[in-house]
Amino acid sequence: MANPLTPDVLVDPVELTRALVDVESVSRNEQTLADHVEQVLRDASHLSVDRLGNTVMARTDLGRDQRVVLAGHLDTVPINDNFPSTVVDDLIYGCGTADMKSGVALALHLAATLPDPRYDLTFLFYEAEEIESKYNGLTLVAEQHPEWLVADFAVLLEPTYGVVEAGCQGTLRVLVRTKGRRAHTARAWRGVNAIHAAGEVLRRLADYRSRTVTIDGCTYREGLSAVRINGGVAGNVVPDECVVEVNFRFAPDRNETQALEHVREVLEGFDMELTDSAPGAMPGLSAAPAREFLAAVGAEPAAKLGWTDVARFAAQGIPALNYGPGDPLLAHAPDEHVEIGKIRDGAATLHRWLAL
Repeated sequence: MANPLTPDVLVDPVELTRALVDVESVSRNEQTLADHVEQVLRDASHLSVDRLGNTVMARTDLGRDQRVVLAGHLDTVPINDNFPSTVVDDLIYGCGTADMKSGVALALHLAATLPDPRYDLTFLFYEAEEIESKYNGLTLVAEQHPEWLVADFAVLLEPTYGVVEAGCQGTLRVLVRTKGRRAHTARAWRGVNAIHAAGEVLRRLADYRSRTVTIDGCTYREGLSAVRINGGVAGNVVPDECVVEVNFRFAPDRNETQALEHVREVLEGFDMELTDSAPGAMPGLSAAPAREFLAAVGAEPAAKLGWTDVARFAAQGIPALNYGPGDPLLAHAPDEHVEIGKIRDGAATLHRWLAL
């Protein structure tokens, strides 16, 4: 397959977005797109390039005082009658347009066309962000090539609709179990209904009042929610177990241990099993490149209310922000699209920030 990322395409972030979208790269199927990206990066004489699986790293080594990472994932969720791309007026429709091939296009455009940036730059085009963490390209890089992540600041080109979203929330999931005793429903009084016992779990969750916390001018709102419930073995049996899955989205001023302790306090008295946990990330607005980036954007930052891979950089002690042209509300939707104007504005903003 000929590489669609031609020199004429690389200089136009809008055409580059379309070209990236038109190479299918559902999670675990990123090889073709990673091959194309690697090829154009290796053709750029000002970059040194390396690869791990389907994650491609490129970097400048100009002796600058500070280094900035620009990172974006190559994979998308499964196609949903939205491939290849189409253009309607000022909108590009297609799988991954918002999340996050328009953001990847900005990074790849800069990598190919900005040989003399004000900071040394590391570009990370990584695989498998949309699926389990064990496959995530940044997870694998942190394990096998942590030196690729060394930097003073990082920008993750996630969809933010052209504003800076600072840091991110942490997230954890627990299974809350209630126990009972089986009996025939014709003689239900001989049993103890575990599903009925879960009513108290649901009541506490319904009564929960979310905390809001403002950090560096960014307001995070927490949330504690039941997301799944399961119980019962047959239509004529009083159930002896019920399991409620609960998700807690917590502000980055809590660590994972503190977040779990809070959930245990809310649901005190119930058996609980932690199944998944990831830390949040503080806003990261104090680093000099971050302040200069905010000045280039020209708008106040907002809190990132979801979890993103900025947390992986924060875990390495690297302040990081989210910034990209896509609308996060359109991510994964069958009518996913991105505004052409947002792509052009994003490219101009990043160029203002990075050019000498």
